[in-house]
Amino acid sequence: MKISILPSIGKTALITSILALIALNYGFKAEMSEQEWLNWSNKCLNSSFNPAPDIKLKKWEITLTNDYFLRVRKTYQQGKQEYFSFNLHRLTNVDYLASDTTGILKFNTQTDDIIVQTYEDPNGNIDSMATTFGLPVHNMSATKFDSLKNALHYFRTKGL
Repeated sequence: MKISILPSIGKTALITSILALIALNYGFKAEMSEQEWLNWSNKCLNSSFNPAPDIKLKKWEITLTNDYFLRVRKTYQQGKQEYFSFNLHRLTNVDYLASDTTGILKFNTQTDDIIVQTYEDPNGNIDSMATTFGLPVHNMSATKFDSLKNALHYFRTKGL
């Protein structure tokens, strides 16, 4: 009586193939989810912000919200606050003007879409609009900037 080992090899190959397909299917994602883009963008902006140019800056807050607003609030030692906010749907371009170690992220909008406000300012409070906003940053590599630009583009086109 002859016993072939081919059927057991075939079963093993079939099971191995199925397990490999399952691992490939669940092991890789096609793209990041909206929440992952949002978390990464906030982490990137907060870790890259360079408060050094504002030596009198006491605290700051940068937030990219779920409703696609980029908000920056700076509070100075004397209590003066500066607030900048705009919706990413109005964003037209993001540039990175860089030197060796530091640079500026320059956000441009379609028209005067950036809200600029100051509070507790000895020269008087300001409530105005702008077309350009510069955010001082450091440690912004080209790949990190490209990735941030892609994330902002994702949010800009989301829901349009």
